[in-house]
Amino acid sequence: MTDDIVNRDDDLDIPAQQVLIVDDTPENLVALEVVLEDMPCTLVAARSGPEALGKLLKQDFALVLLDVQMPDMDGFEVAEIMRSNKRTANVPIIFVTANSRDDRNVRRGYQTGAVDYLFKPIDPTMLCSKVNFFLQLDYQKKRLEAKLNRSRQSAEAMKAAWDGK
Repeated sequence: MTDDIVNRDDDLDIPAQQVLIVDDTPENLVALEVVLEDMPCTLVAARSGPEALGKLLKQDFALVLLDVQMPDMDGFEVAEIMRSNKRTANVPIIFVTANSRDDRNVRRGYQTGAVDYLFKPIDPTMLCSKVNFFLQLDYQKKRLEAKLNRSRQSAEAMKAAWDGK
């Protein structure tokens, strides 16, 4: 009987994972897509901060890889807006930057909500490792949420059955 309960995870309704990559330079987007093409997720690209924010309001993402230097709206501004919105406040952000490892900018990134930094040129092994970690974290979160929802539904059904007697 215990095995049945443990193995019931297989039928949990867990949505596919997506990673949003944001960079105003098409070549950088392609490079990230090539490095991440074998990851177990869907990659969604945005070429500007406003485009990224639009996608974030319509879709769920496990992670955002966000370029710091972009015209019109830089990565810091995007992160600040994300953190101020209930829907996007907890989406992990990894800043990707060609800037030198200037402590001021790194500190600003963490203050605006980044969980990590990657410096260009990107080390593919490091990038894949970090993305994989956040995909696993997101999967576990979604798994727990699905189990909680299932438990709530079961409790409500039992209560309704009990009240109906």
